[in-house]
Amino acid sequence: MAEQEQTGCCHCAKTKERDEAEYKDLIHRLNRIEGQVRGVRGMVERSAYCVDILGQVAAITAALNSFNKVLLANHIRTCVADDIRDGKDEVIDELVSTLQKLMK
Repeated sequence: MAEQEQTGCCHCAKTKERDEAEYKDLIHRLNRIEGQVRGVRGMVERSAYCVDILGQVAAITAALNSFNKVLLANHIRTCVADDIRDGKDEVIDELVSTLQKLMK
């Protein structure tokens, strides 16, 4: 799996071990989103009609929201549940903060 997953990112010390199915699903979703963004860039470069570009941006937004839902559900089922079982109740505050950021 990704090097960053094993060593953590530059912003935090926590990491998450994902099973192969979850990892592949997330990467597949991100690859599709990346392709959509490249497509929008091409549309702008070709001077496509604004409404057509906006439609594609709405599709990207929906894909990102779907990615967030899947990632959040996996996070709650694994990280949050494990931490609560281990008596680390501070994970609840972290989850609340994360949900507030996602709902802006």
